[in-house]
Amino acid sequence: MRALVTGATGFVGSHLAERLSEGGADVRCLVRDREKAGHLESAGLELHEGDVSSPETLEGAGRGVDVAYYLIHGMGRGGDGDFEERERAAARAFARMASDEGVSRVVYLGGLGQQPTSRHLRSRHETAETLRAQGPPLTYFRAAMVVGAESASFKVLRHLVERLPVMIAPSWLSTRTQPIGIDDVLTYLAAAPETPSSEGREVQIGGPDVLSYREMLDAMAAALGRSPRPKLPVPVLSPRLSALWIGLVTSVDAGVARPLVEGLSTETVVTDGSGAALFDVRPRTLAETLRSALGEGGSLPTAAA
Repeated sequence: MRALVTGATGFVGSHLAERLSEGGADVRCLVRDREKAGHLESAGLELHEGDVSSPETLEGAGRGVDVAYYLIHGMGRGGDGDFEERERAAARAFARMASDEGVSRVVYLGGLGQQPTSRHLRSRHETAETLRAQGPPLTYFRAAMVVGAESASFKVLRHLVERLPVMIAPSWLSTRTQPIGIDDVLTYLAAAPETPSSEGREVQIGGPDVLSYREMLDAMAAALGRSPRPKLPVPVLSPRLSALWIGLVTSVDAGVARPLVEGLSTETVVTDGSGAALFDVRPRTLAETLRSALGEGGSLPTAAA
C-alpha cells in the first residue's frame, strides 16, 4: 500500500507516517518546507514539497497513492475572518488533486461536537463535507482531545497543574469531553484502508472515560502524583482572556490557545459508536494514556506535591 500523509511534520501526522512505514506501507509525506522535514527523509520516507493553499504545487502528490490522509487545519495560523474560506479552498484543492490522480480513499481526522459555537470546530466539519463532496470516498474520523506528549492540549493540562497551586475556574471546566490517546488514534487511522466498511462513513472515536475538563485536570494531577488543585470560580472569563491566561501560564502560544479555548464550551463526546464498532480497537483509559504521555515527555514524579 502507498499512503500520502499531509501534515506530516505535525503531532498526529508525524506519528502516523512512522506507524504506517513500520507496518510496511510506502509513505509519501506532503510537506510545505523540505528543509524542515529532513527527519522524515532520513527515516526513508518520500517527500513531496507542496502546500494545499497553492493547488499547482500538489501535482503529483497523489500519483500512485492508494489512501491519502488529510491531517491539516489552520489552528494557530491566523484567526481573521478569512480563515474558514482558506480551509475550504485548501480542502477543495486537495480533493480535486486526489480525484484527478486516482487516489482510492481519503481519511480525515476532525473534531467531535454537535453544532459547536467554535468557528474552528465548525470549520473542521466543513472541511470534511468539502472532502466528501469533491474527493474520493471519505472515512471521516471525529475525536475530542488527542492525548500525547507533544499535543498542545496535553501541554496545557500539564502546565496548569504543575505551575498553579490554585486555578481560576471558568465555566468551560464543567463541559464534558471524551479524550483518546494518540496510540489509539493511530491504530484507527492505520486500520482504515483495511476496513472496507469504513469507506464513506463517519467514525466517532473516544476513550472509555467521559468526564469534565475539571475532572481531567484532577486526573492529570493524580498522574503527576499531586493533589487536585483548588479551583476558584469566576463569573465571566471570555475566550480571549482565557487564551491570554493560558498563554501566560503554559508554553502554548496564545494563537493556538485561543481556538482551543473557544472549543471548550462545546461538549465533545461520542454520540454514535457504530463507526468505531467496525474496528477492533479497545482504547486505553485516560489514566493509562496520561501516564504513557508523561513517560514520553519527561520523568514521572516520585512524591506528591
